[in-house]
Amino acid sequence: MTQIQLSDAQAVILSTACAREDGAVFPVTANLKGGAVGNVCKSLLKQGLIEEIPATDLNTVYRHDEERGPVTLRATPLAYGTLGITDTPDDDDAAETPPAPPAERRSGTKQEALIAMLRAEGGATIEEIATALSWKSHTVRGAIAGALKKKLGLTITSEKEDQRGRVYRTDDGPSPNAR
Repeated sequence: MTQIQLSDAQAVILSTACAREDGAVFPVTANLKGGAVGNVCKSLLKQGLIEEIPATDLNTVYRHDEERGPVTLRATPLAYGTLGITDTPDDDDAAETPPAPPAERRSGTKQEALIAMLRAEGGATIEEIATALSWKSHTVRGAIAGALKKKLGLTITSEKEDQRGRVYRTDDGPSPNAR
C-alpha cells in the first residue's frame, strides 16, 4: 500500500475530522485564508480521504448539489488509516458509503506504536514520537488528543523534564466504553 503524503493543512484538517465523533470536516478549525480550505478539501476528496454526504446542519455545508441539496464532508476509513487510527466512528448511513474496516484492532499500526511509546518507562516527547512514526508534531498532538484521549479513553499525563522537555505518558488501557 502506498503511503499518502499530506501537507500540513491537510493533516490538520484530517486529524481534526478524525477526532470528531462523526468524522465531520466542518467546521474547519485550521487557520487558512482565502480559498485555501476549498483547495485542501478538493485535494482530500480527490485522494479519497474525505467524502461528500448530505448535510443535516446548515452551518456545515460544503456546497449545494442540484440533486442532493446541501452536502458536507466527512473523513473516510482511508483517512483514519492514513493517520494510523485503527477505529472509525459508527456510521448510520452505511448504505451510502463503503463499509468501515473491521472493528478488531490490527497489530503493527502507528497508533499501537504510539501507545507503546507512551507506556514505555520513560514516556515519550512529541519530537521522539514524530521522528519514530514519521509524523509532523501537530499530527502527534492530534492523535493523542483525538484517537487516544477521546476515542480510546486513555489518560495521558505530561511532565516537563529538565533534560528532555515535556514528556507524555499513559499507564492505562482503553476504557470499557471505547470502541
